[in-house]
Amino acid sequence: MSDGPPVHILLVEPYFTGSHRAWAEGYAQRSRHQVSLVTHEGRFWKWRMQGAPLTMASEIADVVAAKSDVDVVIASSMTDLATLLGLTRKMVAGARTVLYMHENQLTYPPSPRDEPDATYAMINWRSMAAADLVVFNSDFHRSEWFTAVPAFLRNFPDYRHEPMIDEVASRAEVLPVGIDLARLDGTFERADVPLILWNQRCEHDKGPDEFVTALLALDERGADFAVALAGERFVSEPSAFDQLRTRLGHRIVHDGYADEATYVDLLRRAGIVVSTALQEFYGVAITEAIYAGAFPILPDRLVYPERIPPAFHGDVLYRTHGELVDKLEWAIGHMTESAAIAERLRPLMAESDWSAVAPRYDAVVASISD
Repeated sequence: MSDGPPVHILLVEPYFTGSHRAWAEGYAQRSRHQVSLVTHEGRFWKWRMQGAPLTMASEIADVVAAKSDVDVVIASSMTDLATLLGLTRKMVAGARTVLYMHENQLTYPPSPRDEPDATYAMINWRSMAAADLVVFNSDFHRSEWFTAVPAFLRNFPDYRHEPMIDEVASRAEVLPVGIDLARLDGTFERADVPLILWNQRCEHDKGPDEFVTALLALDERGADFAVALAGERFVSEPSAFDQLRTRLGHRIVHDGYADEATYVDLLRRAGIVVSTALQEFYGVAITEAIYAGAFPILPDRLVYPERIPPAFHGDVLYRTHGELVDKLEWAIGHMTESAAIAERLRPLMAESDWSAVAPRYDAVVASISD
C-alpha cells in the first residue's frame, strides 16, 4: 500500500457518545489525513439510524463548501449509508466509502422492551452493500454477521439479495477500535481490599443480573472485596443493581457514571474486572481495564476468546456461572498470582492503542483513495 499524499476524510457519526465518540475523535486527532467530523448527539438511536441522513446531508454540504472536496467518507454502523450517499451524491461524488461496524442490529441481543423489528438490520445490510469497504472491529464480529445474514435475508418474499453476500464479504476486513491507552500509563495503586470493577454500560446486553448474582454468591462464601460500578448509565437501569445496593451496599465504593479523572483512578485501583456480557463485538472497557493492570474474568464466548491469547484462556475465561464465582474467589484469595497474570496480559492490549491503530486506518484510507 502506498502512503500517498494526505486526503480529506469525512467521518460521519450519528451516535456521537461513549465509545463511538472516542473512536471518531481519536482518529480525527491522530490521522495524518484531514478529518472533518459530522455528528449528531448520541441519543434516540433508532431515530438516528432512520432520520440522521437528511439532517446530516445539510451539514455535509457546509463542510464541503467551507473546506474542500471529500476524498473518503467513513461512516459508523449507526449510519444509513445508502440513504446518506443518495442525499449527498452531488457533494461527495467520486468519494470512496468505508463503513465501520462497531456493532450490528441483526445479532445484537434485543431489549426486553422491544418488539422484533427487521428495519435496523436491513439498514446495516444496505449500508454494507453501498460501501466500497466494510470494516469490522473484530474477526468474531465479521464471522457472526456473515453467518447470520443468509437466514435473515431468507425471511423476505423475493429478490432476497442472497447472491450479493459473497461479494459484500469480499469487501470486508477487520481493523481494531483505536483506544487512548497511553492516558492510563502511570503508577497503579491497588486497593488493600480487592476492588472488582464493572465498567461496562449498565444495560441488559451486558448481563448485569449474572454479575450481581455472582457477587452475592461471593459474599456468601465469605470473600472480602469491594465493588465499583462505573459503567455508562441511561434513563432505565437494570433492577439487579438495586438488589446489589440493598444487599451489598457497604461494599460499593463507587456507584455512577465516572468522569474521566475518576474513571482512570478506578482503573488504576481495580484488581479485577468482570464481564458477564451477552453481547460484545470488541470490548473497549475490558481492554482499558486489562491495560491498567486489572485481572480479567470473562465469558468464554463472543469476542473474548479472540481478544485473550489462548495461553491465558484457562486462567481468565469461564463457561458456567459456577466457574465465574470460582474464578472470582480464586482471584481475591490469590491477588499476587492474579496480578502476575494481569501483568503478562497488559502489554498485549497495546495493539489497540491509537499509536498502533491510526497508521493502519491511514494506510487503508490511502489505498482505497488511490
